[in-house]
Amino acid sequence: MRGGVIVSGASRGLGAALARRFAAPGVTLGLLARGEAGLRETAAACEARGARVRVAVLDVRDAAGVAEAVLGWDAEAPTALVVANAGIAAGRRPDGTAEGVADVAAQVSVNLLGAVNLVGPLLPAIRARGAGRIGLVASVAAFRGLPDSPGYCASKAGLWAWGEAIRADLRGTGAGVTLIAPGFFESDMGRAWRGGRPFSLSTEAAAARVERALRRGRPSCAFPLPLVVGLRALSLLPAPLADRAVRLLRFRIAEGG
Repeated sequence: MRGGVIVSGASRGLGAALARRFAAPGVTLGLLARGEAGLRETAAACEARGARVRVAVLDVRDAAGVAEAVLGWDAEAPTALVVANAGIAAGRRPDGTAEGVADVAAQVSVNLLGAVNLVGPLLPAIRARGAGRIGLVASVAAFRGLPDSPGYCASKAGLWAWGEAIRADLRGTGAGVTLIAPGFFESDMGRAWRGGRPFSLSTEAAAARVERALRRGRPSCAFPLPLVVGLRALSLLPAPLADRAVRLLRFRIAEGG
């Protein structure tokens, strides 16, 4: 993939792994993240692979700042791929305290509106060129509301629905959208999780699956399959049974998660 590649949340985890995977001669990378040290480390690794790298230390909630950065990068190197990966998670704490209103608002503002802030300014140019791929990193949590993380599930379900809408809207233009719903993989967010983590992958294994889906232009990429099928199947059950089943998936989020 040549041209411009933009990745948010690129200072660590999946975002950093994806940036490294797309780094190559002929690629201009635009990397965003709040953590400057990690972002600079990712940038250096990508430059070592031959990519030109531009960085912006930004919070995706800064709509004006994000728009200025991505439109500047797009003018320099037309965007072939943009990956909205930045995300945060909250949830029920070890002492049993549930999410508050501020927790829910923060997750929606980063996980959903932050993705809109990143991708939205680029949509007119992507549509006009009839080329480019948009990757939206949601979660398998988008498929079913979990009682210990209602805000996270809502933010990712909203992102999934928004992505479905723009994917359908772009159909036939030459541009496309890949919706991404990972399950568990090694990350700072995952390490804060206090509960079962079935079918967990390494960060690199998760990044490899996402990279493959993006390069092949797939409409969606959800994994691991047993977890996806299980969560999807809950929607077919009567509500009392489904609610009882998800209550068995208890977990807690450690402080700092």
